[in-house]
Amino acid sequence: MSQPGGTRLADKVAIVVGAGQTPGDTIGNGRATAIVFAREGAHVLAVDRDLASARETVDMIEKEGGSAVALRADATRESDCREMIDTCLERHERIDILHNNVGIGGSDAGPAQIEEEEWDRILSVNLKSVILPCKAVLPVMRKQRSGSIINISSIAAVCATGIVAYKTSKAGINAYTQSLAIGNAKYGIRANVIMPGLMETPMAIEGISRGRGIDKQELIRARNAQVPLRGRMGTAWDIAHAALFLASDEADFVTGVALPVDGGQTARVG
Repeated sequence: MSQPGGTRLADKVAIVVGAGQTPGDTIGNGRATAIVFAREGAHVLAVDRDLASARETVDMIEKEGGSAVALRADATRESDCREMIDTCLERHERIDILHNNVGIGGSDAGPAQIEEEEWDRILSVNLKSVILPCKAVLPVMRKQRSGSIINISSIAAVCATGIVAYKTSKAGINAYTQSLAIGNAKYGIRANVIMPGLMETPMAIEGISRGRGIDKQELIRARNAQVPLRGRMGTAWDIAHAALFLASDEADFVTGVALPVDGGQTARVG
């Protein structure tokens, strides 16, 4: 993982939405990304609906000498998203990076079994938590004529899976990000999406093992066996480093990309 004192995001201002995490044995994607951004010199606004969890992320960053502030906000509420942008501008007067990491699964099912209430909940959270923060930040980035937006979807968007609401919501994020990229290229704004594969994060491992009543170690073994590259899942640091590249000036000519970070799962065709 990156070490403190990097310069790839030196003095850039980054908002990480979903910078807290589900409690568990490992680190989540949002927290890892906030830490890596700070290690590379960014001033991070760590946003989460759970303020205590966001503060834990900030504490970790500050212990390494990084710069971060925690903020409570619900990314599915437009007023909260506007307040998030205003807070960042008051502190830093600009916004260089917006990283949207909020997402849920839940009691999903196949096309013949999906319940209307679950469909509405999953689609609403997973899409609004991307669309509303982007809507709020676009006027700022357009005025600056620069900015990098990174959204998190999933390889479920393009792979066969029985969980239809989650899959549809993630495919929607991919489609939205493509429109975002093309519609804002003339302003110098880049927009890309990362599609994580099977990751060893608390939301996946603790969440699925609890929801399905499966032993955690059994679940980990089963998920590892599905990954072509080295036969093991990725970690949140893999997502964080992909996000770091997309946020940095190294990706200055990269926009509209859907990047799988999946150990080769989406490369399996047929």
